Amino acid sequence: MAPTKWVVDPIHSEVQFKVKHLMITTVTGYFRNFNIEALTPDEAFTNVERVVFTADVNSISTNNEQRDTHLKSPDFFDVEKHNEIRFVANRYEHVSGSQYKLHGDLSIRDVSKPVTVKVELGGIVIDPYGQTKAGFTVDGKISRKEFGLTWNAVTEAGSVVVGDEIRLHAEVQLVKQSV
Repeated sequence: MAPTKWVVDPIHSEVQFKVKHLMITTVTGYFRNFNIEALTPDEAFTNVERVVFTADVNSISTNNEQRDTHLKSPDFFDVEKHNEIRFVANRYEHVSGSQYKLHGDLSIRDVSKPVTVKVELGGIVIDPYGQTKAGFTVDGKISRKEFGLTWNAVTEAGSVVVGDEIRLHAEVQLVKQSV
């Protein structure tokens, strides 16, 4: 049996991140342009052969143009040299019920590190247009400093401006492709 290919439905998916600002509030950002492709041995998503996620760093949005420009600068993502974030999954582990862990390598700037994210399979349905769709909620955490995103500043009171822990969250809908 040939593997099943799935691609992201960008209209029904979103990828966001959250980081502490001044250690007292949380700022949320999004990647407006991203891609996800998956190969599964069947349609059940009980196993995954490969998942590749890419995000266009130029599409970052925190609802603040000045902050977005700073995030694209060499202080953070350095989009002139590194315009893509990439995650390639190499293992899909069943935890219990609809809960899974997706293990893979995350590449930001010129640094690649192993990362594990939690995945909840929301279900697989056929939409009104006859397309088979699978829905997922994905959550994870990374240290931005481990990926070379080390810029920071200190307030007069000694607090850091940007936290190290980045919380990742995605709502993803994948569409089965005809072979």
